[in-house]
This record gives sequence, C-alpha cells and structure tokens, in this order.
Amino acid sequence: MDRMKRSDQRVLFVCMGNICRSPLAEGIARAHVARRGWRMQVDSAGTEAYHVGEPPDARARRVARARATPIDGQRARQVHASDFARFDWIFAADQRTLEVLLSRQPGKSEARVQLLLAGLGLRGDEAVPDPYYDDYAAFEYVYELLDDAMPLLLDQIGGDI
Repeated sequence: MDRMKRSDQRVLFVCMGNICRSPLAEGIARAHVARRGWRMQVDSAGTEAYHVGEPPDARARRVARARATPIDGQRARQVHASDFARFDWIFAADQRTLEVLLSRQPGKSEARVQLLLAGLGLRGDEAVPDPYYDDYAAFEYVYELLDDAMPLLLDQIGGDI
C-alpha cells in the first residue's frame, strides 16, 4: 500500500447488524478525527443484512447523543465486496465478524482487516461486546470502551503512514 496522508485514509467499522457497535465506533471516530484536525473518511457496515436502511438502535442513539456524538443520521448497510477496495482499514468488532470479513476479502484486496481492539491493551478486551440483547448500561459500557480505544486506534493508523 502506498504511503498516504492521514486525510487520505479510509476506515470502515464493522459489526453484525450495523445498528449498535459499528455506528457508535463510526460516530466516535468522526469526533476524534475532527478533534485532531484530520479529514479521514469513516464509515460503518454490518456483515448481515438484518437492518439495512434502519437507523442505529435507539439505545445507541441515546448514549451517543448524551455524549455529544449524535449518530441519528446513520443508516445500516451491509458490507459489500467493493468495500475491500474502497477502505484502507476495516475494523471488526469481534472475532466472528473478523472471520466473516476475512472469508469475504478478495485475494487482491490491500485492505487491512483486523479486530478493532487488537493490541490496544484496553481492559483485557479483544472484542467489543454486543449490547443488543442487554440493557442501556451495556450501551454505555460499549461507548466508553470505544471512546477509550479510538485515540489509540487513530495513533496506530497515523503511525502506519
């Protein structure tokens, strides 16, 4: 992959349905990127088509709004084969999502596909827990985990340029 400026980097966050974890990651990443003065392209998607076209889960929207990181305008979409050419970095929320992404990644793709939390050393977590079947507190935990991870992740991306 050619060396590029931070503003040229394209990042995709992926979970299963694109209504909880990945929309939160997208919103949090956009906020951190803006604070750094970067113009990085950030998006999110899901491996499954369960919620295509729907807004993020109401609890995800609520926790994001409460922390001044609104995600209300996002709509769920499924990962497409073209995403592996369009994005430089594709971050999976958990191991299952990573395995699905790697099985779909075309051989000629140069996208770096990895676990979102891998190597960041946060709370011993390697996976972003899925809060969908849990209560609002689980969404708060996921938000805080992603917010703690994002500066480290952006340092990793920026340091690899």
